[in-house]
Amino acid sequence: MDRLTNTIRPYAWGSTTAIPALLGAEPTGEPQAEMWMGAHPGAPSRLDRAAGGTTLSAVIAADPEGELGAAAVAKFGPALPFLLKILAAGAPLSLQVHPDLAQARAGFEDEERRGVPIDAGHRNYKDANHKPELICALTPFDGLCGFRPPREAADLLEGLGVDSLKPYVDLLRAHPEEAALREVLTAVLTADREEMARTVTETAAAAERLGGPYAPYAGLVRDYPGDPGVIAAMLLNHVRLQPGEAMFLGAGIPHAYLDGLGVELMANSDNVLRCGLTPKHVDVPELLKVVVFEPSAPGVLRPEGGAEEVYETPIDEFRLSRFVLAPGGAPHTLPDAAPQILLCTAGAPTAGELTLAPGESVFVPAGEKVELSGSGTVFRATLVL
Repeated sequence: MDRLTNTIRPYAWGSTTAIPALLGAEPTGEPQAEMWMGAHPGAPSRLDRAAGGTTLSAVIAADPEGELGAAAVAKFGPALPFLLKILAAGAPLSLQVHPDLAQARAGFEDEERRGVPIDAGHRNYKDANHKPELICALTPFDGLCGFRPPREAADLLEGLGVDSLKPYVDLLRAHPEEAALREVLTAVLTADREEMARTVTETAAAAERLGGPYAPYAGLVRDYPGDPGVIAAMLLNHVRLQPGEAMFLGAGIPHAYLDGLGVELMANSDNVLRCGLTPKHVDVPELLKVVVFEPSAPGVLRPEGGAEEVYETPIDEFRLSRFVLAPGGAPHTLPDAAPQILLCTAGAPTAGELTLAPGESVFVPAGEKVELSGSGTVFRATLVL
């Protein structure tokens, strides 16, 4: 078992205070958006197995079966199939979708064949993997997830009283659900930018004035003035997670995180296609291939089980569970068939011989038994064999 040293990503939307508060550190004044725990090549965790340290990705590459177990390598290949993060949103993230596995492989191969640099701003596919993900709230957490039913979206837009939104309202009411959502999102993202900027300004003013169901959308324009994603966002459901609640996001489901601190677990990928709320590249034709144009309620997940509370998802690449350890409670011996990362978010629990502080994590190779004890909260990220 190894204590991990993890990279904090300074994306502009990150909170300046949430991750430092969790770690008990002084804020730097700069945004701290995500802390990555895993072996993704973009920011692999470090550990102290060699002189001067090494990366988790290098350790796994040197002995995949020894670190991951033969069953995991046979099922997922010689790489850790998940990436664990602490995510701290101080401003809305981009409105986005993720490809399924076939789309990711085809898109990655196409961009590789065309020689698009991996770090190019217009590159869509950073790797050949899909990116289903799960977000579990540590604080009250606001997000957008999945399309509203078109008639509900039409009522919401119409209630703003903005004349330039009327064509979208009419489209939402005139067509079958899939066609209506596709036509309106396409129209919003391809509209004349100056005209759309005026529509967004009027929409934001109306949303500020009306409040209520419009409140989650009113603040978007402050961060993204004139961005068509403000209108696209109103096609989506707003959801507020309370601490301990989670939300699963499958391929093709448009979503955005607005505010809050959470634990995020996903397949080991960085593939994102953006719809708006971003200064970054928006590839509308490619996006439209990936989006699933059907209404979907944002299902809120609550952990199930006894001592180990599991967040059930339909994905084998990752499995998230939580231990809330009470003082004086019995220790818990964890299954050892698969690799796992343990993350402390509260208290001072002990994993094996290591005591963890909030924000600290350890990597446990397959086959190594570990016992959790003490008091505090520990999230366990592993995979399904």
